[in-house]
Amino acid sequence: MKTTIYATIAFAALLPTAAMAQSAIDAYNITPTELRGSARFVSMGGAFTSLGGDISCMTQNPAGLGIYRSSDIGLSFDITMRKYKSEANGGIDKNSETGAKFDNFGYVGVSNRSGALRAIQWGVSYNRLASFDRLSSGYVNPTNTSLSNYIASYTNGTDSYDLILENGYNPFTDSDADWLSALAYNSYMISNDISDTSYAGLHRGSAVGDAEYSIRERGYSDEYNIDFSGNVSDMFFWGIGLGIVDMQYSRDAGYNESIENGYVYDTRNDRLSNGNAFFDLYNYQHISGTGANLKFGVIVRPIEMLRVGAAIHTPTWMHLVHSGFSGVDYTYTPNNNANLTYSGNVETPNYEYTSKLNTPWRFMLGASVVLGTKAIISADYERVAYNNMSLKEQSYGRWGGYVENSYANSDIKDYFKAADIFRVGAELRLLPSLSVRAGYNIQMSAVKEGVRNANSTTMIYTSGTEPSYTFYNDTQNITVGLGYRYRSWYIDAAFQHTTQSGTYHAYTPFAGAGHTPSANITNTYNNIVISTGIRF
Repeated sequence: MKTTIYATIAFAALLPTAAMAQSAIDAYNITPTELRGSARFVSMGGAFTSLGGDISCMTQNPAGLGIYRSSDIGLSFDITMRKYKSEANGGIDKNSETGAKFDNFGYVGVSNRSGALRAIQWGVSYNRLASFDRLSSGYVNPTNTSLSNYIASYTNGTDSYDLILENGYNPFTDSDADWLSALAYNSYMISNDISDTSYAGLHRGSAVGDAEYSIRERGYSDEYNIDFSGNVSDMFFWGIGLGIVDMQYSRDAGYNESIENGYVYDTRNDRLSNGNAFFDLYNYQHISGTGANLKFGVIVRPIEMLRVGAAIHTPTWMHLVHSGFSGVDYTYTPNNNANLTYSGNVETPNYEYTSKLNTPWRFMLGASVVLGTKAIISADYERVAYNNMSLKEQSYGRWGGYVENSYANSDIKDYFKAADIFRVGAELRLLPSLSVRAGYNIQMSAVKEGVRNANSTTMIYTSGTEPSYTFYNDTQNITVGLGYRYRSWYIDAAFQHTTQSGTYHAYTPFAGAGHTPSANITNTYNNIVISTGIRF
């Protein structure tokens, strides 16, 4: 059985290497990018692979710097209003929040020349690739099974002496036991009264249960770019770029169940009996990382009005640091007798370990029509190879270093596929100094449909003691904007409406469980971007 626990503690050398690995779900949570950049870039749906001439093109096609004829310095500020909705058979929960940040800053320098090489450009920029801020909570009633039953199903076969926390023995540090199994056993979520290796959960046929959940995610992925490009005869533009990525992600998750007429452990009689149960599993996870990537791109202008562009991004080679902890609060009443109620708390040690991640390759094609100074129409296609991500885990063997995380890499191919992104944008100049813009951007889901489906029977393996996960469908962006020019100064504004839906799963579907608790998630973002700068 592939372990569900990918965790270690600060003194990791004392733990089995099988417990020290990042999961495919972790990789999925921290790799997607969003439509972000300057107001002009955002308002045209990000369709700049062939267009260029904007600071944000450094995150997309470095050849876009070759379009510049003069230097540019600019920055962008955005205000994002987020709304979150979770809908389950227990009702609808809504949350909202607002945030503001400088999302983009950059400088482009130009050295004009004579001859075939008309100009050389260079640029540096900062750009937010993605915000991981999300909030969801909800109530599920009734539940057809229990998280405890799932844990019991894969703990079967484990000797209870490896799980029990007593007399100076700590299963989290002194054995290779699954951490979630050890948490569940010591908080009486699972019990064994038949043998030392056979376990039962809290839910059975006559039980009635409900559940509550809350997920708070925070974090970001930022990229710092250093790009160089050239202009050959105003017909061929080339570019190369180095991207340095800084990433932070945290996940604070809670999940609790209340079960009536369940199968609870009676401490008085040392056996399982009817009763009421409540447990609250909480998890905190933090991932920080740094990495680098390379970008290569070209733009060809065969005739004055037509531009065709292509770019390729290598994976970002990331070094990640994982840390966190988890625990369970519990209360049980055997035989539905309040006088027999017992309660307590069990927590894991704090853990910390490192891993390596290669993010997806990215391939982009674009074409645009430039009608003099009157109008622009642009379209892009991007392919993101999520199924080719790869993970390495820390090795504590003789030679140390990192080795392939074969379980997680297999899961990546089982859960994910290459995803497509389509971008279109247009700009119309109403006056010499005033332009209007519009765009559309759709990012197709990277999750295979059979895995994404709430009724899926595919087992999903997560990291640490956090069994929940959320898979998202397509993300759509509708954008509009304005641009004003006065001599060398410019100011642009964009409005971006983003919708994203998905399914929250409290834990993976498993054999004999029927439907596990889930909720439909809808996230809506309204984003206002203001950019200003000077060309000189």
